[in-house]
Parts: sequence; structure tokens; C-alpha cells
Amino acid sequence: MPATAYNTDQWLAAAKYRRTIYGLKDTSPVPDSRIEEIIKEVLSFAPSSYNTQPGRITLVLGQKHKDLWDDIITVAEPILKGFGVWDKMGPTFQAFRNAYGSVLFWVRGESVKESQETHKAAAHMFEQFSEHASGMAQIYVWTALELEGFGANLQHLASIPPVEAAIKKFAGVPDDYSLKANMNFGEPAQPHPEVPAKLPTSETLKIIK
Repeated sequence: MPATAYNTDQWLAAAKYRRTIYGLKDTSPVPDSRIEEIIKEVLSFAPSSYNTQPGRITLVLGQKHKDLWDDIITVAEPILKGFGVWDKMGPTFQAFRNAYGSVLFWVRGESVKESQETHKAAAHMFEQFSEHASGMAQIYVWTALELEGFGANLQHLASIPPVEAAIKKFAGVPDDYSLKANMNFGEPAQPHPEVPAKLPTSETLKIIK
């Protein structure tokens, strides 16, 4: 067994503590520099297939987070009104705006293309591989922020293409970036949720030995 200051149960407990929290304040329990440190640390070790590193992150804090959500709401409101869901979604979007910050998770398209050229036998898999890499970075950042005293929730606004375009414009990222998720975070304004009910492992786990 390798020598380490950490153990498996501690790691699992930290991962289990991460929960979706919608009620957020626009305050932070730590300096912005600590948030930046967490993001940089995740980027320094988060895995990717063949170490191709297609993931990129934009961190948006304070008033700039609210400005971002003003842009999102401006674009999203008429679209969601057209689907008859704005009355329900509008307050939810406002709750996201009320948070302290956003973490935008991107995949750099050129990195995927370069990987496909370099590893031709697996070229058809690299778009999926990039999703895996982004998902791992998301869970690391989310867990770390909650351990620092934040609440957070993860949204997928690329499902509304004009909203993704507005976010890309706000963040000033290249055209080949694709938004995989956007995490809102701030000090919790609600109790920490319990772990929701899960299917029994008799349905979700098969052991062969």
C-alpha cells in the first residue's frame, strides 16, 4: 500500500458531501485567490485520455458573475417564453444570478482535432474522451468548492445555442470552444441536502470473480 496522508474513506466522504444546492448567496467564505488556487490545482492534475488536455476553464466572480447572468437572461427569456416555461425557469435563473461566481467548463475543439490526427486509430473516440475529461474536472472543482464552504449547482446552458453564444461572447473565448457545463457557486442559503435515494446495487453493480 502506498504511503499517503489521505485514505480512501476520506476521499469518498468528500465526494459524497458534494450536493446540488440551488439556494446560494453572493458571498464567499474565502478570498478570491483561494478559489483561483483551487481551479489551477485541478487543472494541474485532472486526467484526460492520452494526456491531450482538451479542457479549458473560465472563472467569473462577483459583479462579473451577475453581468454574465444578465446577458444569459436577456437571451434566454424570449426563447423560454416561446416554449411556455419562463414563468417556471425565470426565478431559477434569477437564483443562479444571485450566486457569487461561475465556473465555465469548455472543451477546446482544436485540441480534439489535434488528438484525432495524432491518434488516428482512436480518432472517433476523442469527442467522447473530451466529455470524460471535462466531467472529471467538474467533479473535482465542485467537491473542492463545497469543502471550502460553498454551495454549488451545475447547469448545461449549451442546450440553448443562442445562450451558449452569449456566454462565449461574454467570456471572450475562441470560436472552437464548446461549453460543457457552467457551475454557479456561493455561500449556501439553504440547508445542505441529504443524499437522494439511489437504485439498489443489485441493479447497478455486477461482480464477476
